Amino acid sequence: MPAAHPSITRRPLHRRALDVQVFMRDDGLFDVEASLTDTKSHDVPLAGETRRAGDPIHQMRLYLTVDATLTITAATSDTLWMPYAGACDRHGDAYARLVGLNLMKGFRQAVKERLGGTRGCTHITELCQVVPTAVLQALAGAVIDTREGDADGNPPFQLDRCHALKRDSATVAKFYPRWHLAPEPAPTAS
Repeated sequence: MPAAHPSITRRPLHRRALDVQVFMRDDGLFDVEASLTDTKSHDVPLAGETRRAGDPIHQMRLYLTVDATLTITAATSDTLWMPYAGACDRHGDAYARLVGLNLMKGFRQAVKERLGGTRGCTHITELCQVVPTAVLQALAGAVIDTREGDADGNPPFQLDRCHALKRDSATVAKFYPRWHLAPEPAPTAS
């Protein structure tokens, strides 16, 4: 396993940058703009040409509009840089198939079913996977109640979604006492 700050000399080869931005619209909806950019630190032969160091190998964008329930109401994508111009960008408006999906209810599996393999662009489909948690971060505390839960009496959405926020953890006992559950007793040996 490499050290966090290795003492051996390294040289960069490849960088993948993901960026997700969420915007509140005046009509109560939210726009999501997600991008994926791959660059190399050296020139590479690519599709009969040379792609210069620092120029993108891939640069794709995904655009979604979601409502306050996190249901997608509009979706599209574009490809700005690609290895195979005229081929990589010919998936039509495949990402319109995301309309109607909810980011919190089976979204990742539905993306795989609708756009996996040759039904979409591998990179844009992978980009879809980071969108739900980014949108949750954008709406948490402002649109989504992260303290008291929903109107049906369910706990805040983030509880039991990671190890730090297990309902029986000390973190939940301290910061969400209403929702804390006593730890299960350890089984006794007979």
